[in-house]
Amino acid sequence: MGDSGSYRFSKRLSHVPASFLGELFRVSSQPGVISLAGGLPDAERFDVEGIKNAAVEIFAQEGKTALQYTTTDGYLPLRTYIAQRYRSRLGLNADPNDIQIVNGSQQCLDLLAKILINPGDHVLMERPGYLGAIEAFSYYEPVIDSVQTLDESAGPDLDVLQKQIVTDNPVLWYGIPNSQNPSGITWSSGVRRDVADILDGSDTLLYEDDAFGELFFNGRPRSPVKKWLSHQTVMTGSFSKTISPGLRCGWIWAPHPVIEEFNRAKQASDLHSNLLSQMILTRYLENNNVDERIRETAKIYGERCYLMQEIIDDQFPPGTHHTSPEGGMFMMVTLPSGIDSMELFRKGVSNGVAVMPGFPFYIDGGGSDTIRLNFSAVGLEQISEGMERLSQVLRTLL
Repeated sequence: MGDSGSYRFSKRLSHVPASFLGELFRVSSQPGVISLAGGLPDAERFDVEGIKNAAVEIFAQEGKTALQYTTTDGYLPLRTYIAQRYRSRLGLNADPNDIQIVNGSQQCLDLLAKILINPGDHVLMERPGYLGAIEAFSYYEPVIDSVQTLDESAGPDLDVLQKQIVTDNPVLWYGIPNSQNPSGITWSSGVRRDVADILDGSDTLLYEDDAFGELFFNGRPRSPVKKWLSHQTVMTGSFSKTISPGLRCGWIWAPHPVIEEFNRAKQASDLHSNLLSQMILTRYLENNNVDERIRETAKIYGERCYLMQEIIDDQFPPGTHHTSPEGGMFMMVTLPSGIDSMELFRKGVSNGVAVMPGFPFYIDGGGSDTIRLNFSAVGLEQISEGMERLSQVLRTLL
């Protein structure tokens, strides 16, 4: 086996799009580069002391249990906490037995695809769509169709959605109704009810990714589609955006038959998620006012987002347009006519600012005139400086 051509990789690898993220992380980490390209929460918002104290308590009181194997479904007190939070925040009657802990909600994409998708099955996604979902689903060789987002008030094109549900019978419709990645757009309550009506009675399962649902700048939660379509909706969430991504704790809440098959797939994959992290996280949640901390974090992100929008409106060339997020960590910018996002990316890095080109978020092509900007990981001063550098680079490309 002397060369790479002799390795017998599976044919499914040919269906997976090349990842741009490795290159992105490499250049973004260069000294002097202000990165507006990544998807990180603000590390300054991590409650290091609080999590450390929770860890000390767990090791002192339940250390042997925390270091042992556990059941695949996850730590029951954490699942109970999540269920109670659904009831208190959103008025949803969640059963801990229908909730399973995962290694960050990203794992749900892989395992749900594994139990639902056969080669050639149709899967629906938003356009633009979350890159992590595109990559995870692609391994299972589906036909991925996209539903264009019309505008910030309308959300996905419901006429196209309804037509595709009828004609293609997709096994899955994946969407991020709250502060979508990459666009930052939030579906209206009317769109959520309409999506539920369109899917109700079909064979299509809704995958409602709620990674950003607690990060609305005004602190007001939005009712999920699952409220109107509970029997046909899988909902996932994560503590990565609100507490710490390093703990790798997310969850799935799904109809019980889905949870049973998901549990089998997860057991075959990794036996169970990190019990130590689950127990430390649960103790931290019990000991601290996380609601207040999350509201403070969302407010800070909002200030950064509004500053970014102001700079685009005031300093960027005519023809530049941006979304106006109500929460989350991202916004999308449409560039003036004739400017290519990859050219902007390369020239931006050489001038000390990194952005995420938009084309990887478009499964069916397009997006070369868009970029995604992240406003959560950098402070106001860095945003001001980075956006000024970006404006100058844009003007050189006109």
